[in-house]
Amino acid sequence: MVNATTSVRLGGRIFVLRCNVRFETFMFFDHPMRRISPSSNAPAPPTVWMSNFEVHGTQPWVIAISVAAPLALVAFCVTVYCRRLRGRKNKNGAKILREKRSYKLQEGDQELVWDMEAGLSGFTVYDFHEILEATSNFSEENKLGEGGFGPVYKGHFLQGLEIAVKRLASHSGQGVLEFKNEVQLIAKLQHRNLVRLLGCCSQGEEKILVYEYLPNKSLDFYIFDECRKALLDWNKRLAIIEGIAGLLYLHKHSRLRVIHRDLKPSNILLDDEMNPKISDFGLAKIFSSNNTEEDTTRRVVGTYGYMAPEYASEGLFSIKSDVFSFGVLILEILSGKRNSGSHQCGGFINLLGYSWQLWDEGNWIDIVDASLTPKSHPAEMMRCINVGLLCVQENAADRPNMLDVTAMLSSKTMLLRGPKHPAYFNLRVGDEEDSFATHSYSVNDITISVATPR
Repeated sequence: MVNATTSVRLGGRIFVLRCNVRFETFMFFDHPMRRISPSSNAPAPPTVWMSNFEVHGTQPWVIAISVAAPLALVAFCVTVYCRRLRGRKNKNGAKILREKRSYKLQEGDQELVWDMEAGLSGFTVYDFHEILEATSNFSEENKLGEGGFGPVYKGHFLQGLEIAVKRLASHSGQGVLEFKNEVQLIAKLQHRNLVRLLGCCSQGEEKILVYEYLPNKSLDFYIFDECRKALLDWNKRLAIIEGIAGLLYLHKHSRLRVIHRDLKPSNILLDDEMNPKISDFGLAKIFSSNNTEEDTTRRVVGTYGYMAPEYASEGLFSIKSDVFSFGVLILEILSGKRNSGSHQCGGFINLLGYSWQLWDEGNWIDIVDASLTPKSHPAEMMRCINVGLLCVQENAADRPNMLDVTAMLSSKTMLLRGPKHPAYFNLRVGDEEDSFATHSYSVNDITISVATPR
């Protein structure tokens, strides 16, 4: 702190840390002082007495300002430096992104370069040794599972924060693309029904994503297991359906307009209160506000049983593609059956056709999982089945958007129209949930690559 005072008398004081200066026109110390005398040719001003200071005819207020200003500047610079130094470390000792930076990722002989947006709140770039320590060197005991792009491990930092670490396969070019896509997208999206990306790590061949840890695993862990499905009563299943409908945020209300393109039970994670969180944005696409209806791609990626027919066959995707996947999810949650495997759907080859037949015959109650009996909420169950069948209609134009879906799910009085027959009515959609499709289309729409199992 710098303080300079003047009064009607000619003199003053300057106070700084561990130092102070006083100047007066009279002797104010008992020990010897240095006397400052003006030039003999100049008019005789009052004699100035100072301690360890020499002045040649300078006004006292000039002295005060000339000393105070540099000291204030030094103090300001030290304060700013200390704050910046503290801001570059989080509680785990990792660097936090506070400015726009460029990162380079190797994919074969190509470089992928993207700019991190300035000020990503809470997003951290971790050092690889921190990830190794948190996961006990990626031990098998910490392994939570493995998807098409690499294994996922549970970890915890020394401060007690639990994390889920997704280690992308080093040999997978698609993994590098997913890494880039996920960092660009999910780090900028904030919603209670989206999994939170805490940060990432990129060191050599290692591409790692760090998420919040959700203790109850994924939705498929419950609804397709004969024992665990009993843990999900009707109220919990309805809450999960309504939570997944947070997809509306991606389509309409987020800062980015996003099509997920891979909505399925294994990508719906559950927190400690069984609240759903949509995860895995590696295949997601951003679309502009001026083009929310339809786009096309020559490279179709996704999971059999959840891909809309126009996307699987022609590469056309839109928000209605996600609506289709959401409809499949509703029917799977209600029935406890996968949308594949004829042994689960009587004589029908998929859940969509099976559900449609029962609905058309007026036997919709037989769609509902037996573990939900006694069926004490028939009106809500019937409404959900109706919404699910509306979402999986073959023609994308016939499907509702997510705004309409949330309105239909939340209202007990809204009249719903009857659904038309679903897509894949007479087709097998896959043998298992984990089958993963990758197709490439030439200009004349001929498939030139076959499906690759996940």
